[in-house]
Amino acid sequence: MISKLLIANRGEIACRIIRTAREMGVATVAVYSDADARALHVRQADEAVHIGPSPAAESYLVGEKIIAAAKQTGADAIHPGYGFLSENAGFAQAVIDAGLVWVGPKPASIDAMGLKDAAKTLMQDAGVPVTPGYLGKDQSVERLKKEADAIGYPVLIKAVAGGGGKGMRKVDRAEDFEADLQSCRREAKASFSNDEVLLEKWITSPRHIEVQVFGDSHGNVVHLFERDCSLQRRHQKVIEEAPAPGMDEATREEICAAAVRAAKAVDYEGAGTIEFIADASEGLRADRIFFMEMNTRLQVEHPVTEEITGVDLVEWQLRVASGEAIPLKQDELVINGHAIEARLYAEDPSSGFLPSTGPLDHFDLGHAGRIETGVEEGDVISPHYDPMVAKLVAWGETRDEAIDELAAIAESVEIWPVKTNAAFLANALLDDDFGEAELDTGFIERKLDTLVADAEPDDTIWQAAADFTLMAAMDEDVPSALGFRLNAAPRIAATLGFKGEMRTVIASGKQDAAHATGFVEDARTVVFADGQSFEFARDARGTGAAAAADGAILAPMPGKVITLDVAEGDSVTAGQRLMVLEAMKMEHSLTAPFDGTVTQLSASEGAQVQVEAVLAVVQPAED
Repeated sequence: MISKLLIANRGEIACRIIRTAREMGVATVAVYSDADARALHVRQADEAVHIGPSPAAESYLVGEKIIAAAKQTGADAIHPGYGFLSENAGFAQAVIDAGLVWVGPKPASIDAMGLKDAAKTLMQDAGVPVTPGYLGKDQSVERLKKEADAIGYPVLIKAVAGGGGKGMRKVDRAEDFEADLQSCRREAKASFSNDEVLLEKWITSPRHIEVQVFGDSHGNVVHLFERDCSLQRRHQKVIEEAPAPGMDEATREEICAAAVRAAKAVDYEGAGTIEFIADASEGLRADRIFFMEMNTRLQVEHPVTEEITGVDLVEWQLRVASGEAIPLKQDELVINGHAIEARLYAEDPSSGFLPSTGPLDHFDLGHAGRIETGVEEGDVISPHYDPMVAKLVAWGETRDEAIDELAAIAESVEIWPVKTNAAFLANALLDDDFGEAELDTGFIERKLDTLVADAEPDDTIWQAAADFTLMAAMDEDVPSALGFRLNAAPRIAATLGFKGEMRTVIASGKQDAAHATGFVEDARTVVFADGQSFEFARDARGTGAAAAADGAILAPMPGKVITLDVAEGDSVTAGQRLMVLEAMKMEHSLTAPFDGTVTQLSASEGAQVQVEAVLAVVQPAED
């Protein structure tokens, strides 16, 4: 058995691996960048080694530094987690060549499944059904456009080395193909250093079904049933569950058998996931489920599989990497109940899901369900890494029980001042169509307006803010934020401000308005309700966030201007793209708010910009 394990990752997955390793008596070594010097995974590990500056490209993605850290600390194995170097065959081979145990599949298996075009060809040869499309080596714009026209729109462009929704675009019209292809290639190049793409026919009612597989060095391969990951935004998973709702036993048997064939075709060892796209227009049917790709690593959503099978997949990884056989045979694995996971992100849904970074001055995820996180109160959400704060996981004997449990967890989230998608998650879980399992990958986009909670407080939230302010003022002895009405019945009121709006609210003396909780500081009252936070300024005359003048284009987050489409003096139309900002490896288009003229252009291609920097000004056209 492995005696000391270095974890080549950060955040919640590093903490997750540390937990299992500790239970198995395996010592752990963390690695960390400048930004993570005081991170939770560093505090939890037995040892920690600094590996470089904050950007991942200079720390977590530098394999030589990670192997050196393992040698320095006497670790005998490396677990890559997911993301970063987890599917890098070259790194896996370097770990093995250094005389260390690689907790993952053979480098050859990673290579075989690493490029989507080659993997699909391999799967066809293994008798696994694949989605119709183009896998050719001719990557010219002309050839790709011709193939897309032949496949028929809508068509999906996918980076061959892609994952996590990066380097992927759905194209609805032929006239948009070239622009979307260029954008897809830029994103793929930035994320994977490979801008090659493949094309797939877009399935009209798609569901994302994946099967957890596990192999060992003794030739055994088993599946641990399927997960449904259909609730996605911009091709990134948001809510995952196991088993897949609506999956009958015959279909389950066929899709899981296909997944096992796929794993055996590459002599697979360790944890892996075979991902399928299902045409659910007539329900889940084996003849309408197609192979998409294989992830040769542990998945973010692995907890839901663990919850319904009772298996610790990280423990299995460590045992199999140590040369042991898979602990259970296929007929010993059964489904028990239903589990759902929601990804809690540091982002603001009311502002187009822009990432939210900064300190976690208040952080409370409650104590129900299963919480997987890599942060605590007082930690910082860094702009350098993925904005996932935690995974919220609930189990129930039935799907309805799991839904209710997870929605309650999401609604009880208290995080400030960082914004999160907790209320958005709760709304998705409680949506009637989700409850009836009327799912496909377009679910979130179709329902976006109803799923994104109103960012403005209603009267009950104002009332709660007044009541919390009252209670704090009574404790302070000097109620600076409260006012008394002269020559009238005694009533106590709080003068509060929210984004420039001022109200004087009569305090009710209650603290249960809107089922809210809150806290009060010298200058503010913060109310938490249904997964959202609302910050009120106390006695806040004239306060509120400054708004840019009409036509000012502000940077929504720190980032890099990668494309500039206009010059000063240009005439533009409402919705026209002015520039593209890259942040957290994703592209964000900034557009003209109305018809007009670009009268000021502060941005330049390649420039790094800070949040709320004025990048351009558009003067509205005269009527």
